Amino acid sequence: MWEYEHSIETSATPEAVWRLWADVENWGSWNAEIEQIEISGPFAAGTQITMTPPGDDPVLLRIAETVEGELFVDEARFNGLLLRTIHRIERIDQHRIRVVYRMEITGTGADETGPQIGPGITADWPQTMASLAELALR
Repeated sequence: MWEYEHSIETSATPEAVWRLWADVENWGSWNAEIEQIEISGPFAAGTQITMTPPGDDPVLLRIAETVEGELFVDEARFNGLLLRTIHRIERIDQHRIRVVYRMEITGTGADETGPQIGPGITADWPQTMASLAELALR
């Protein structure tokens, strides 16, 4: 298994972050690595998201889990691998939260392939999460 986690702290509310997460069609307003995105239903487990990074082929994601105001998990499968991204909101105190993104790559060859593809997938997370937090504060 390959894994990576990044977190930021913000005074944005959990509700504001959740609203931005649940508004999938506007993820590109805070995530520069999205050229086009579509969701095939509600922001709920089982719904498929088609996300196209700039200059790349579309990536199919399936929402595996949602807990409103707390977390959502998306999964992508290809070549025997499962790429699972957990997006979580943790309350630090009355005025601050921590936003955590965690990627886990499992499956056939994950120990070899994960270190090859994982860092490229997660490289923009610090910027993306900073943009998310900034927008959530508005």
